[in-house]
Amino acid sequence: MERSKTDLVLKIERVISATPAEVYKGWLDPKVKGNPWNMGDKLILNAKLNGFFYWFIHGTPHYGRFTKLDKAKKIQHTWMSPYTEGEESTVTVTFAKKGSDTLMTLVHAGLPNTEKGKAHNEGWNEFLDLFPKHFAKKKKKK
Repeated sequence: MERSKTDLVLKIERVISATPAEVYKGWLDPKVKGNPWNMGDKLILNAKLNGFFYWFIHGTPHYGRFTKLDKAKKIQHTWMSPYTEGEESTVTVTFAKKGSDTLMTLVHAGLPNTEKGKAHNEGWNEFLDLFPKHFAKKKKKK
C-alpha cells in the first residue's frame, strides 16, 4: 500500500543535560522514567538491530522492530498500534551534542492524519517532558 502525502509527521525536541551517549543509553533503559519503555503494563524489549518490542499501556498494544541503532547518535524503529490504523509508522530519535548538553530530536513519520494519529503528539510530549528530569537528578547528585 502506497503512503499518502497527507501522512502526519511529528517532530519534538528537547535539550537534555547529559552527553549523547548517556541520553541514548537512557532512552533504551526501561528503568529510566520518561522513555516509553518505562511506562506501561507489559513490555518485551529486544533493543538490537531487527529486535522486536511489544509495549502494552492503558489497554493498548504497541509494537515494532528496531531498524537502526547507531550508538549515541540515532535510534530508529517501526511503530504500530490501533492509533496508526494498523499501518507501520517510523520513529527516529537522534542525539546531537549541543554545548555540554544533548539535543534530542524525535520524529514520528507515517502517522495517519487523523485525530488518533495526532494524539501521538500529546503522548510523545508526555514522555519527553519527564525524560530530561532523570538526567537533572543525576547531575544534582554529582
